[in-house]
Amino acid sequence: MTSTTSINQATAAAVEARLQRAGIRLTMGGEPTLVPIDPEGAEWSVAADGPTKLRYARRLAAELQRRAWPGSTLLYCPGKRYDGEVNPRWALRLITGTSGEPLVPLVPEATAATAIPDPAALETLLAAIGTDLGCPLQALPLRDPLQSDRQVWAIPLSCEDGQWRSITWPLEDALRELSGAPGPAGLRLPLQHFPPGALRQVLTLERDAASWALFLPPLEREPLEQLLRSLAAHSDAWQQPELSGVLPWDAYEHWQVLGLTADPGVLEVNLPICHSWLEYAGWIELLEQAGAAVGLRSWKQQGERTEGTGGGNHLLLGGPSLDEHPFFSRPAWLVGLLRYWQHHPCLAYLFSGRSVGPASQAPRPDEGSASLLDLRLAHGALEHLPPGDQRVAIGETLRHLHADRSGNTHRSEISLDKFWNPAWTAGCQGLLEFRALESLPDHRWTSAVALLFRALAVRLLKPELRPKGLRPWGESLHDHALLPSALWSDLELLLADLAADGLPLDPEPFRAIWEWRFPQLLHWQQGEAALSIRQALEPWPLLCDTPVEGGSTSRFVDSSLRRFEVIANPAFQQRYALRIQGRQLPWPKDADQLLAVRFRQEALFPCLHPCLPVHVPLQLMLCDACSGDPVASWQWLDESRGFELLTDVDEMHPTAAAQTHGLGATLRGAGEHCSTVDLRL
Repeated sequence: MTSTTSINQATAAAVEARLQRAGIRLTMGGEPTLVPIDPEGAEWSVAADGPTKLRYARRLAAELQRRAWPGSTLLYCPGKRYDGEVNPRWALRLITGTSGEPLVPLVPEATAATAIPDPAALETLLAAIGTDLGCPLQALPLRDPLQSDRQVWAIPLSCEDGQWRSITWPLEDALRELSGAPGPAGLRLPLQHFPPGALRQVLTLERDAASWALFLPPLEREPLEQLLRSLAAHSDAWQQPELSGVLPWDAYEHWQVLGLTADPGVLEVNLPICHSWLEYAGWIELLEQAGAAVGLRSWKQQGERTEGTGGGNHLLLGGPSLDEHPFFSRPAWLVGLLRYWQHHPCLAYLFSGRSVGPASQAPRPDEGSASLLDLRLAHGALEHLPPGDQRVAIGETLRHLHADRSGNTHRSEISLDKFWNPAWTAGCQGLLEFRALESLPDHRWTSAVALLFRALAVRLLKPELRPKGLRPWGESLHDHALLPSALWSDLELLLADLAADGLPLDPEPFRAIWEWRFPQLLHWQQGEAALSIRQALEPWPLLCDTPVEGGSTSRFVDSSLRRFEVIANPAFQQRYALRIQGRQLPWPKDADQLLAVRFRQEALFPCLHPCLPVHVPLQLMLCDACSGDPVASWQWLDESRGFELLTDVDEMHPTAAAQTHGLGATLRGAGEHCSTVDLRL
């Protein structure tokens, strides 16, 4: 289903062969995010939900059904609920059998009916389902305060030990009304008045002139399948109803499930469990095609430049089941993986979004709440565990160390809050979640990154190739290691490690990602002298909790700081000097040392250092190193335009011109060996 280079295809086959020889089944999952071509509304910027997101999700689900899983079941489920949000977020789930067969008989698209059942037909339907289940269904009519012409019936229905039961719900007429919250009727029932001692399991049926829907009672998997088959057998004369409900606890072990969920600013897709990289790559390509068909894509246009969606593109590694999980009995392998990732910042920064560092959604372990000493102690203890299933020891040891500085275990470069965390309902899935990944505009790029991560994990099965300890990065992590040149050099080390172990990868997709992530803002060349400036990453500081509307608080970061890397070859440094805002940019004494400039793009509220000035418009002047005469001048107004050439030196912005003629100081950084000079100093 995917088009990749022959090199990557051969390496993918070698990776799977090594896993098979080791007796390991390593599964993959993904959480790519999409936005409309023209995103409008708060749900495509900051809010989790809004008037258009569910419509887009249903259209995408229908397209995926058509292309991949014909006859699959679409279920609207209540999702996660967050503080400050009135209702749980919704989640659409596409469900099919493990080998792709539908859970219910497939109705050919050409013969699918479009009629809506009337109340008499629905009464006949309930009677037929009751006959199939062996118990008459007792329906209670309810009123919908949000839509007076919508008819609603609540049918108590439970199943215990294979026996179905439907009871009478004696509810006074004044109480026979749904709540005023939005959503399916099954989430708005007056269950506080349900008969005491009875299971609160209710089948809810609703219809109007345009549609009909059912909210399925929370059942175990086999009874739910029985109910779905009965429903399908007696409703093929009408259009398919909208189904809502909750997934059984063992759904992922016996079904294939694809999810579409509401997340701030994006539509998140939860891929089905993939048993190989080729299967994962196929889904990523299919999602790109299906998204394009309904007006969704994995990138957005920001002025003249493209950027990611602003959401994640998380990658998950796990096992086919908890009984056959590759990491539970191999804690030393997991430790080797964590150490290797800590040694290579490109895995945290090269494929992530603009927000990186301690205040981001995916800080490295050495940027989070743990000290290097605690990480070393934890890794050493896990390496020396006795043979056997060590899921509890792994989860309890690492979960508290892979967290941000506030203790949030979900905000981590490699999150283990879904590995083995009994304190959370969905916490015991055995998943390693790699969160420092951004949505990318090409499915081949996304697949290449996934193959890189999978190949590295397989390479580290060899104990002799695992790092023996952690690297103390210190201040160089947020200085030198965050610059584009350093990240590319680090990635080249990874590719060399894999190639030396017989797992070569095509560097071209990674080079394309690097060029896209760190666009060239300026290029100038005269003879052998060449200057290039590229956008670089800058960790944004976290501000204190700030009150927001609704009485809660929110985390803000000061995103006003920017950084760019200056790449000048020796011939350029010998012949020319650069002045920024009239201040001399010092060339490094060491030819191998990188050089970058930090400046303040804008004034935000709230922000850090509100008394410090904004540096935009930013003035860059190229001068002859001997005479000091100006050669060329550029101006920076915003990132989408980069540095724009001024045809006349006198065209400088008045403020910048005054700075140029009034200052002769040399720019400086925060430390003697710092690669970054800071205009604030």
